[in-house]
Amino acid sequence: MPGNGTAVTRSTLRQQIADALRDEVLAGRLRPGRAFTVKEIAEQYGVSATPVREALVDLSAQGILEADQHRGFRVPEYSLADYRYMIEARSLVTDGMFQALAAGHPAFTAAPAEDARTAAMLATVRRRGEEAQRAATAGDLTVLIGYDLRFWRELGALFGNPYLGDFLHRLRVQAWVCAVQHLRRLPTLRGRLWAGHTELVEALARRDTETARTTVAAANAHSLALLEDLSDS
Repeated sequence: MPGNGTAVTRSTLRQQIADALRDEVLAGRLRPGRAFTVKEIAEQYGVSATPVREALVDLSAQGILEADQHRGFRVPEYSLADYRYMIEARSLVTDGMFQALAAGHPAFTAAPAEDARTAAMLATVRRRGEEAQRAATAGDLTVLIGYDLRFWRELGALFGNPYLGDFLHRLRVQAWVCAVQHLRRLPTLRGRLWAGHTELVEALARRDTETARTTVAAANAHSLALLEDLSDS
């Protein structure tokens, strides 16, 4: 088809630029309030404005950037109150998901050992959790964020509702954007970050939704307490 190669190239550039900018924000190198234009980013990467604009719009939809009308885009400045609201919204949704699982949601009506697909998905999630735990224990925030996002994304897929998965992923990305600006101030994060990923997987493998709910609540409380402590210091 005429023009197909151009479309693929533009789509690839769009994703590459979006990935690069997302990583810059999550690494804390693009600070909250940092503003920039499509022209500035296009010149920085040596590409045309179209894929840059599309990438920035994509990141705005994910809550990683904010569109600044008539002026370009900027990194959002989330407050501690925003973080609390993100945790609350996430908790309300995940609690509902656990209640549905306990009531016999199709995602866990069969024991994982009898359900090859569920068992395989849990094995993949467990590997992500192990990597996330190692990074959290070592205090390697950049590696942790990558594995943590994949861990929760794949864990949410077990429920089988892509709309819930997308919603929770967006909230988790936003929460990391908010948390990074505080966590990067610490000289070391070793031993400070939540590292209970595999405990959650094991609870779900046993279909122990009450322990899973308790584990998620502990993770949220740990993260919120850490940010509150840093905000007060």
